[in-house]
Amino acid sequence: MTVNIHEAKTNLSKLIAMLEEGEEIIIAKAGKPIAKLEKYAPSPRREPNKLREKVKYLEDFDAADAEITALFEEDA
Repeated sequence: MTVNIHEAKTNLSKLIAMLEEGEEIIIAKAGKPIAKLEKYAPSPRREPNKLREKVKYLEDFDAADAEITALFEEDA
């Protein structure tokens, strides 16, 4: 459904009810879409150290390759 800005301001409660029912709402200005209303979906909660036991690093993980180091240290 597409509505103009004035209609969106006037009928915000009705539009929110429509979102809850799965309707997609596009807000237009002078007939051109400028915004999309969508139902809020919270991001999944991150868990610190969740992958700690699943990810393994090599002992020399931080060791820089001489050729790569040289590329970064070159004068341009």
